[in-house]
Parts: sequence; C-alpha cells; structure tokens
Amino acid sequence: MIVTTTSTVEGRPARDYLGIVTGEAILGANIFKDMFAGIRDIVGGRAGAYEKELGRARKTALAEMEAEAQRLGADAVVGVDLDFEVINNMLMVSASGTAVRLG
Repeated sequence: MIVTTTSTVEGRPARDYLGIVTGEAILGANIFKDMFAGIRDIVGGRAGAYEKELGRARKTALAEMEAEAQRLGADAVVGVDLDFEVINNMLMVSASGTAVRLG
C-alpha cells in the first residue's frame, strides 16, 4: 500500500477514487510520565515518554487508515493529513486521506 501526503503518485494515475478513509488513535497519558515531563520542562531536555507515545499513536492511526483503504480495494492512499490534539490529558492522532486504485 502506497501512502503519501501528495495528491498523486508519480507515474501512476488514479484510476478509481474510492472515498475518504480515516484512522484514529487516542492514548491516555500516564501520571508518572506527566510528572517526569514536568521535571524535564524545568531542567530542559526532551520528553522521551511523550515522544514514544506520540509515535505509537501516529503509527496506529495510519495503520487503521490503511486497513480501511484495503477493505475498499485500494492500493494507495493519497493526500494524507495527520492531526494531533490533546483532549483532557489524552493524546489524539487522526489520519485521513483518499483511497484510490492506481492505473
């Protein structure tokens, strides 16, 4: 499955547009991670625990989006957009794009 943020796949025109596909991941933040992130904010440095959770959420959202595209019979998702939000101490990542069959 080709997944791209561009609107086309170079050299492979879209034969069929199958619709918008999405994937979401919502992960709760652990209180210990919150405490250590607060300490890092004071002394400086990167919040590795948050970076790891963010990466995991992004991969989950993209995998869900790809699975939906596969169910539609797509071989690519174009125009992919990733959105990141924090809602009530929970991290939400959503991925969306257009499922297509390539020529």
